[in-house]
Amino acid sequence: MKPISFQSLLKVFVLLATLAFFPSCGKNSWWNQQKTFTIHKGVNISHWLSQSNRRGEARDTFFTEKDVAFIASCGYDHIRLPIDEEQMWTPEGQKNDTAFRLLHNALAWCEKYHLRTIVDLHIIRSHHFLMQAPPLWTDPAEQDKFIRLWKDLSAELSKYPVNRIAYELMNEAVAPDPEMWNKLIERTVNELRKTEPLRKIVIGSNRWQSASTFDQLRVPANDTNIILSFHFYHPLTFTHYKAGWTKVGEYNGPVKYPGLTVEENDMKGLPEDLVQALRYENGYFNKDTFLFMIRKPLHLADSLKLPLYCGEFGCLPSAPRAMRLQWYKDMVSLLEENNIAWANWDYKGGFGIVFKGEPDKELIKILTGVTIP
Repeated sequence: MKPISFQSLLKVFVLLATLAFFPSCGKNSWWNQQKTFTIHKGVNISHWLSQSNRRGEARDTFFTEKDVAFIASCGYDHIRLPIDEEQMWTPEGQKNDTAFRLLHNALAWCEKYHLRTIVDLHIIRSHHFLMQAPPLWTDPAEQDKFIRLWKDLSAELSKYPVNRIAYELMNEAVAPDPEMWNKLIERTVNELRKTEPLRKIVIGSNRWQSASTFDQLRVPANDTNIILSFHFYHPLTFTHYKAGWTKVGEYNGPVKYPGLTVEENDMKGLPEDLVQALRYENGYFNKDTFLFMIRKPLHLADSLKLPLYCGEFGCLPSAPRAMRLQWYKDMVSLLEENNIAWANWDYKGGFGIVFKGEPDKELIKILTGVTIP
């Protein structure tokens, strides 16, 4: 019997999803019953309007309505949609009409298939989560520009109901002083609240949205429409096993999860700088360890009575398969038990639930509980 291709599966899912999501009572009836922006399980749409050189037809066809239908059929209730300044605006600050058309298309598809959307301003010209000395933190003009980008984006997206989309101020701020980020948060939120008092705004901690820096995060007081966000990729040596863009990715010896990530004996003979990188986070990791590591986000969310969101977590398929799946099982269980909404990284990038054109059915089942035929 000839195997069914992923593209054929997508066509089936579009048909099934359309039938499922369009009862005779009218297309807006479901949304009319949804009074608030409530999320649970989501997926990141990476390398489309962010971190990608695709343009023209390649960008137009990379993410389409068929993908949204498939995501909905997998049991997800929202997407996190990263966008980059260099795709959405020219250096002079003019909107790129083509990129904004794609953004609006995605929001329309999500409406059709009952998915909420977090629009995430992922990378701006003055700040990248891997940039050395981002000018955003030292140049007041760049901070003013950041606020102008959000005013522009808000003017473009404010027509969408607050129960359908939320804004994420910036992905993985890396400020040399956390107060720099806290002050920019305050300025930006205050500006947005002049026109959108009820829009949910997702705010992450400084230094890559780390759980460890949550005690340094300050958000505007008495604003109940904020969602606190952290990212989780621990232990990095395991989740980024053989990742070429990290120092620990140079290591190709044995790794383990749960348990001690790298044995000391397996570091013998390695370059000293690599050994130091491996030892930086090496240790015994399991679900209980993870719970201890997210204690600061849990505490802040509880003290402020705000919802908590894990906006990114993922493990590369280069990690040993059975251990990788156990890592995902532990992460999903941990997040569910602590009432933390989440979005795994990512849809069809390097960490994807669709990898090399084929859905990872076992991983999808672990993440959402849905069995893909």
